[in-house]
Amino acid sequence: MRLFRQLSLYMALALGANAAAAADQAQLEALREDSLKRLVVHSEPRDTSATAFQLADGAGTASLEDYQGKVVLLNFWATWCAPCRKEMPQLSELQEEFGGEDFEVLTIATGRNAPAGIQKFFDEVGITNLPRHQDPKQALAREMAVIGLPITVLLDRDGKEVARLLGDAEWNSDSAKAIISAMIETEAEG
Repeated sequence: MRLFRQLSLYMALALGANAAAAADQAQLEALREDSLKRLVVHSEPRDTSATAFQLADGAGTASLEDYQGKVVLLNFWATWCAPCRKEMPQLSELQEEFGGEDFEVLTIATGRNAPAGIQKFFDEVGITNLPRHQDPKQALAREMAVIGLPITVLLDRDGKEVARLLGDAEWNSDSAKAIISAMIETEAEG
């Protein structure tokens, strides 16, 4: 009888978690407009990679696990990528508005991007509040199934991927801000 109660409790918790995930998915999908319509919201959060990437200015390495506890908008980009040049100021605006203990825009230049080239790119487009991290051998990008640039991945506080968008988007749009706000609020309640 005790085993039956434990199984029943486990099933109720699992169903409750699945219902919450489905509600979160439906909420995020409802907030997608314009260029954010291409944001693919997963039915269930997905594991990410523990592969290390290089921190800016040779400050060592980190992994996505280091960002658990906050909602992260992870952007894979490159200095040669024209759509990246267009969206980087918008990502900066998102970081300016929401960045802090609950949210961070994490930018990772993948492939051959010299640190001086990354700095020049940031200087040209006026970026001062985003990281200049690198994935020079594309190890993290491969693990994360990055098939083109830019790719932006939305991570929950557990470091799980909840959505991704291939190509550039209007990350300073009302839709993007509503999605980020919903993620922060939903995640804070959980």
